[in-house]
Amino acid sequence: MKIVLIGQAAFGEKVFQSLFQRGEEIVGVFLPPDIPGKPNTFKELAWQSGIAYFQPPRMRAPEVYTEYIKLNPDLNVMAFVTDIIPEKILNFPKLGTIQYHPSLLPRHRGGSSINWAIIQGETKTGLTIFWPDKGIDTGPILLQKEVDIDPDDTVGSLYFNKLFPLGVEALVEGIELIKQGRAPRIAQDESQATYEGLCTDKVAIIDWSCPAAPVYILIRGTNPQPGATATYGGKRFKVFDSKLVEKESGSPGEVVKVDPGGFVVACKEGSILIIKVQPQGQGKIASKDYAEQIHLTPGDRLELI
Repeated sequence: MKIVLIGQAAFGEKVFQSLFQRGEEIVGVFLPPDIPGKPNTFKELAWQSGIAYFQPPRMRAPEVYTEYIKLNPDLNVMAFVTDIIPEKILNFPKLGTIQYHPSLLPRHRGGSSINWAIIQGETKTGLTIFWPDKGIDTGPILLQKEVDIDPDDTVGSLYFNKLFPLGVEALVEGIELIKQGRAPRIAQDESQATYEGLCTDKVAIIDWSCPAAPVYILIRGTNPQPGATATYGGKRFKVFDSKLVEKESGSPGEVVKVDPGGFVVACKEGSILIIKVQPQGQGKIASKDYAEQIHLTPGDRLELI
């Protein structure tokens, strides 16, 4: 069975490794162009393995299809794809195309599915291997795997510790089912479908007048991308690592404690220990260093945006 792999980043690379080590016949890899100054280990791995690779700026470009059909694949495998793949590529292989999505479809269609599962306070999510069509995450389901969202999970921990490794295994399992002729095509239940747009800075603004629990959920659901936004002295900074702590005496937005572990900000109910931040124009730093940088002391107040 000849496979074309379409993917990127560490997930696409790991899927490639797993399929190559299993002896699957990978006839070509499509991945995005290099980012200047950043090594592309996925491309290097394909090259070292003797597999043809292509890096078109857009998969919709006519020349992409011309090169693609020369590979004559039996199956496309999409492993972390953010570009739009033309229907004629999706439908070309005789066995079709399968894709990984990090949610239990039809819930959380869209490009920020992990963020929204956390932000909406859910305790379970998962992944879906499905047969993509012209819609956004709307094709029939091949298989699904469920995982717990732990109380302190962030987008990063949920993805890298759970959905990433399980997703690689699930794609391998799906390919094996296809080879055996046992891969289902289960229609998605549209009555249960949800779609959310990308999780951007616009939805990641902290409101300290809210109870601490939903504030903590927002921070977790935007860590590491895009980061939750707070403001002090008219300047915005992003909050990443944090902890939910017991209520300290103070009004919403007030800094009630500063120590080597970070600084604590009061909410309407409860407080948040802020551990890692990113000031404007800087990289991520420990919040204690940020507090020293801006001379933050107990009694100071973060603005209510």
